[in-house]
This record gives sequence, structure tokens and C-alpha cells, in this order.
Amino acid sequence: MQGLKAVLPLLIFVFCVRAKKMRWCTVSDPEHKKCAELAKALVAVLPPAAVAAFARLSCIRASSTTDCIEKIRANRADIVTLDAGEIYSAVKQFGLVVVAKEIYSDGGCILSVAVVRNSSVDIRSLQGHRSCHSGARWTAGWSLPLGFLLSRNYLSWSKEQLLSQDVSTFFSGSCIPGAAAMAPALCTLCQGQKSYIRQKNYHCETSHSEPFYNSQGALRCLRSGTGDVAFVDHLALESIEGSDRDQFRLLCTDGTQAPISHYRTCNLGRGPGAGMVTRANFRKTARKFLTTAQTLFGPRGRERQRFQLFNSSSFGENDLLFKDVTDKLFVLPDDMDVSQVLGLDYVALLKGLGHEGSSLEDSVVRWCCISYAEQKKCEQWALSIKSDPLVCVRAVSMRECIEKIKRDEVDAVSLDATHTFIAGRCGLVPVVTEYYEKERKCVPAEGSTHLETDVLPSVVAVAVAKRSSRSIFIGNLGGRRSCHGHMYSPAGWLLPYRHTLSLEHNSSSPCDPDQVYNSVFWKGCLPGSQGNLCKVCMGGTGEAATKRCADNHNERYYGNMGALRCLVGDPSGKSFGDVAFLEQHNLQANILSLSSTGWADGWTASEFELLCGDGRRAPLSEWESCNLGIVPPNTVMTRPVLTARVYDFLMKSQETLAANPNTEFKLFESQQYGESDLLFKDATQCFVHTSHMTARSILGGEFYSHIESVFNCTHSDILEFCNQDICSIFE
Repeated sequence: MQGLKAVLPLLIFVFCVRAKKMRWCTVSDPEHKKCAELAKALVAVLPPAAVAAFARLSCIRASSTTDCIEKIRANRADIVTLDAGEIYSAVKQFGLVVVAKEIYSDGGCILSVAVVRNSSVDIRSLQGHRSCHSGARWTAGWSLPLGFLLSRNYLSWSKEQLLSQDVSTFFSGSCIPGAAAMAPALCTLCQGQKSYIRQKNYHCETSHSEPFYNSQGALRCLRSGTGDVAFVDHLALESIEGSDRDQFRLLCTDGTQAPISHYRTCNLGRGPGAGMVTRANFRKTARKFLTTAQTLFGPRGRERQRFQLFNSSSFGENDLLFKDVTDKLFVLPDDMDVSQVLGLDYVALLKGLGHEGSSLEDSVVRWCCISYAEQKKCEQWALSIKSDPLVCVRAVSMRECIEKIKRDEVDAVSLDATHTFIAGRCGLVPVVTEYYEKERKCVPAEGSTHLETDVLPSVVAVAVAKRSSRSIFIGNLGGRRSCHGHMYSPAGWLLPYRHTLSLEHNSSSPCDPDQVYNSVFWKGCLPGSQGNLCKVCMGGTGEAATKRCADNHNERYYGNMGALRCLVGDPSGKSFGDVAFLEQHNLQANILSLSSTGWADGWTASEFELLCGDGRRAPLSEWESCNLGIVPPNTVMTRPVLTARVYDFLMKSQETLAANPNTEFKLFESQQYGESDLLFKDATQCFVHTSHMTARSILGGEFYSHIESVFNCTHSDILEFCNQDICSIFE
């Protein structure tokens, strides 16, 4: 009682300053009853001065959540709880705002799980089965499972028609509440009452009056034998008790099944949980209401004995007004954009699934270019193919490409091994990997449409010095000038520091490459870095003009070609380094191009030597025994829902260009643009299909673990951006 007295003055102040009527939108009789009980409880516990405000809490009955959204927009209701997929539509299409999010015991997100009772069902062969879904465009019941099926190409989407049309032919029958307007076939298994009067029609509606509505309803659909698979959120699994749990299994992404207790490792993806929406001009009142209701009736509320906000058991249904497993509500500040509330990955997924309708972007592939030369090559590529339109979008570095893909500003880019690791941590997935082996023909195995291989050919990292610099070895590089391909490049940044570069400069923090290079070298050029490791860099000129040390080809000392230029010096012979860390695969061609491009005359391969890790020097031809380590191949990365589209685009490009061998444009040649390795490595022979693989399996366990350990003690802005967890940010 003392605690209640302490909070009452605050509640009176909050609600008497500006009392407003609050109208909660309900979608079933049980929910309406719970809402009415909440209104009574508020009247009972608030003092007379605040009752005037809360006695006017009213419950507005609607036929579905869609009806609620329309009522709130038309000012006939004020607030409703929606699934995250519906929130996006409410914000983008109806101009509503999110005021709060549900937080569960393990954060603000849900996992999508596919539940079955038949041990023979496989996630890879769901076509022709009957499906039960929590709701149309819902996170766990629609967006995440369809995103997964599309990313693996188990479900094909022609793009000439709405996704719902292809889904309706993929399953032999479905109940997807809310999908009646999309495709009638998606409602064939639903069991709600049918009526020509909208207010009395509950068939396939997002209302508890549809027996198969929400995650609990989808499980009911599966239990009854109506459907073969149910797509629900992991929170609904808590309602399956005792011996019943043994009847159900989860479908895992690798084609296996698992007990329902294994949902953390066997699921189809993670997305934001539910939240409350209102009109923009009502958000202040809605926030105050939710804060007070939670203070009084939440799990730790002062009046929880009288009424429990997150418990629906006494009303004959689950998840009324809020999910019953909600731990608390997180009330959001004014300035949060919907992408901050729902997360960049999820918003990009919804756009990819057509939540905003079809647009020109749906038929375009946007490729990320990081320099003037790459843009030129990309535009030539666009003119040379007859597949889907290609749009070339500029960024300043591979890191910015990753960020732009995550933000849905571009679609794809080919990344080196270190950036592939970062992209994987950022939620991007592989499409194809560059294949470098000349001996093997780039043709798919008989009966397959994809070129796949168990072995992905790699390249090697080498350290190169001029033959005339006889005193330079690995081990005595202290005080020298260094040339590195670029920041985070495997050959220029990740691998060299593992060797003892200088006996006199032993780094106290050997797991941070930046610290090692700063302590060992007097100065150098590591594009994308700063301080002394930028002092040898030159910048760009003309149309590629840029400041020194830019992390792209506009910096003339960027990449493998740039590190070689840095070693020999600028055209006047000045501004050079003593050692270059680069990849071996196109070293000979790059040496030849020094003369042909007019950079520096007279250099031949015999005038350079390799520095071996054991302190020896060797001719360039001995790179197999004298190198700094293996570099996994580059990989094209994209957002999960786009893998099939980007793959098809690349295959069509490859076929078109192969069919016209006399065309001037070559996808894997860059010298005519004055650089090397533009868009793809010049050593690439073809693309290998790898969208069924993870970044870890492409890079290899040892290389992946090494990168992981490096970034555990090296600050990285891009990884900081990628590691923002929308699921824990609101806890």
C-alpha cells in the first residue's frame, strides 16, 4: 500500500495535466473482454483525480488487425498491438507510428520455427505439403520462412507476379490469416466463420475468431491434422507441455529435424517481436498510458494481484492485447525511425519480399563500385549484357559497400576473404565464389545447373622487394617503408603481421595488425589507414582525384597493382616503399603493365624477389614455397532474400559474354581501365555456386578462426555497425 501511495502522485500528474480518452482496438470477443477488465482495474486502483482520465478507457471492436489499422488512421480507435510485419505496413502505408515494443525473457526478438508431426517432412522439400502460418506478412509465419526458402531457391519467385501467387501454388493448401486479399488459395485450410458482412466474416482474418490465427492458432492447425507444417514463433512452443512435446519436431535449415527444445539452433531466422502503434499526434498519450498500465499491472506491477497485463488464461484464449510471455514493454522515444525499431536486416527483407509493392528496383541489380575505374568497368558491363538491368552504385570502400548492402542501397559486391568474414557477421550471405584454376573447365557436372566444387582454389600472399635491395629480409624490416594492398586485405593486412617482421620491434599486442605495422615500419601506404601508414600514399588525379590513402583504386597505391607501384615509386622515381605485401596471382602481369601503362619503364620480373617467412629470399617463380600464407577466394555477397536473383543475373552475364567471345568487354580483365582486379579478380575463370555454403565454410575453419581472433582485439567501425543487435538494444 505504501508503494502505491508513492506512485499515485506521479500518475495523477501524468494524467491530469492533459486527460484524453484512450481507445484500444480489439480483434475478438475474448480480447474485448480482457480490455474491458483492464479498464475496470484502472478505475479501481487510480485515485478520483485520475479516474476521469481512465474511466474513459474504452475498447473498440474490430474484425481484424487490418481493420484496427484503418480505424486508428481514421481516428476511430487509438492503439493496437501488431506483429512486426504489420507494424511496417502500418508505418509505411498508413502513416502510423510505433510507440512501444514487447520485450521477452531473452530480448526483443522472436525466432521463426517450422514445426511438424511427421518425421519424413524435410525443409528442402516442402512443395506440395499443407501449411499453417501465424499470419500474412507476419515475421515468424511469413517473412522469415519465405525469405529462407527463397534464399535457398527451394521456392522460386518469378517476379512477374506477386509472391503470394507463387506461395499459393508451392503449398497444396494453406491457412495464412490475413491473406484473403492476396490469393484465395492461401486460405483454403482456415476454419473461421464466413460471412458477406465484413464485421461477421472471420474466415482467414487476423482475429482470434479465426481458430488458426496467430502462432497458437497455427499450432492448432497442425495438431488437428489440417496442415503438415506450422510456421510459428519460438515463444509459442512454451504452450506445448509434457508428453505432447515428443509429438512435435522442428525442421532445421540443413534438412534434418530436431526436438522442439532445440529452437535456438534449429530455426529459420530471427526478427523483431510485436509492438504497439498509434497516430503520430497521439503518441505522447499512448506512451503515458502504456507506462502506467505496466507500472500497475505488469509482472512486477504494484497491482498485479488485481489484473495481469500479460496473462490471458482467464479469458479462454492466448496472447490477448499482448503476448502472454511478454516480460515488459519498452516505450520508444520520438525520434526512432522504423528501421531502427525493426532493424536494417528485417526492413531489407520486407522490401525484398515486396511489402512496399513492386517497383523498378525489383528488376534491377545494383552493383557496388569503389572507384572511378570500377564504375567505368561496371557501366561497360551493363552495356554488354541483355539480362536484368545492372545499375552501378559508387561507394568509397569495400566496408561502405557492406554497409550499403545492409541498408538496401545496393545489392551485391565481390569481397576479399577478410571482408567476406565481415559481411557474414553483418548478415549478408554468399552467392558465388570466384574460381581461379585454369586447368579445370568451368562447366557444371552432368545433370546439374550449378557449377559446384569441393575445392575452392586459393591464391597466396607474398612479400616482394627489389632485387637491388639486398639487405631487406623478413626479420629486419624495422624502420623500413611498407606498401600494403589496402586496409583489411588478406595479403596486405591480415597475414604479414603473423611473421616476425622485425626482431628489434616485437609488438606487445601481436593480435592487432595495425599496432604491429605502426611499431615496425617508419612509414608506409596502407590505404584506408591513417597516420604514418598513409605518408607514402599518393592519392588520385584527374577524374579519379582523391585524397591520399583512400581505400579504393582512386588511390594510385591501392590493391595489388598499387602496392607494386608503391614499391617502384611514382613516375618520377620518388615516393616509394622498401617492401610490398600483395597477392601473387597477377604479379607478373602487373610488372609488365608498369611499362605498358607508362607508370615506370624498364622493370622486369627478374628485378624483384620474394621475401620468405624463414628469412630467405627467392625468385618470384618460387612463390609456392616462399609465401606468407594462403588467401581464400573472393566471394560475391548479398542480402539473403536476393541470392537467387543475383545468382541468376551473374549466370546470365557469364553466358552472354561467353557466347560473344569477340566482344570488347571482358568480365575478368581490368588492364584496359588502367588498374587490376576491378569488380572481380583478374585471375577469375568463372563463378562457382556457393549460396548453400556459409562464409565460414568458404573461408575454411583455420582462416576464419584467425580473422575472428584478430577482430577480437582490433577495433573496427564496420563490425561495430554490423554487431548492433536489434534484439537486445531495447532490453
